[in-house]
Amino acid sequence: MYTGILPIFKPSGLTSHDVVMRMRKILKTKKIGHTGTLDPDVSGVLPICIGRATRVVQFLTECDKEYICTVNIGTATTTEDAGGEIIAQDLSEKKYTYMQIQEALQSFVGEYRQVPPMYSAVKVNGKKLYEYARKGQEVQRPVRTVHIYEIELLSQEDIFTGTEINFTFRVKCSKGTYIRTLAVDIGKILGYPAHMTKLKRTKSGGFTWNECITLEEIEQAAQKQKIEQLLFPMEKGIGHLPQAIVDIAVISDVKNGRKIQLPESFRNEKWIGIFDENKKVYAVYQPAENHFYQPVRVFISMNEAED
Repeated sequence: MYTGILPIFKPSGLTSHDVVMRMRKILKTKKIGHTGTLDPDVSGVLPICIGRATRVVQFLTECDKEYICTVNIGTATTTEDAGGEIIAQDLSEKKYTYMQIQEALQSFVGEYRQVPPMYSAVKVNGKKLYEYARKGQEVQRPVRTVHIYEIELLSQEDIFTGTEINFTFRVKCSKGTYIRTLAVDIGKILGYPAHMTKLKRTKSGGFTWNECITLEEIEQAAQKQKIEQLLFPMEKGIGHLPQAIVDIAVISDVKNGRKIQLPESFRNEKWIGIFDENKKVYAVYQPAENHFYQPVRVFISMNEAED
């Protein structure tokens, strides 16, 4: 069985689940998991974990993401993207300078309280919001705090003018950020209805756009029995976490799932990757009481062969 991570370029038109099912067919294994859902209309980086590497799925799912988004100022839709029905429109003449739009974008940097879209998988009273939306029902949606780390206007016009204005920006954000909703909120800052017209995820965890491979390339590699050459090691899946390098004695405790001591510099971290001196990963730990750290996930235990 294969073990490793494949950063897939998910094309628009496929769900993340579609990609997983196709990968299971290509690689002839069921032990495959994706690391963060992308809407069908969204393209971009979708790391796929295979075999024992599925153990790092939760750490890749929780990581920060980076996107390139195009927003339309002038029209709002039911789904907050181009696939929805128009619910508001203002086709009056609009005019903004580069700096005005840049300032609007920068106002979102930091903690950002966001109301998820009705067409989303967020659950309210045990049902997903899109289930209510499809029945035409409105429910009170939970306000969630996400984080915008960086946001940059990529469109270079000095003046943006017209009845509808479109521009593109790059954003680095925390897990759970709805870029569709960010586009709508940018429109509110600028004073008009808005929606997201295009979205591409360019980074997820330690994987970037230029490292991605297509499903067609994977199929070709499988036919030539060269899948191994495309796989990234499990270590890459937690490379974005703080790393603690420990000696053989500590590794023995890690394999047995025991609590260990680490430098206090890790005390404020959610998760810490535990590596040996050869940069091989053994576990992920988290802070515990009395200056100790406890295992979240042990990748190599005393009962497992190290392959």
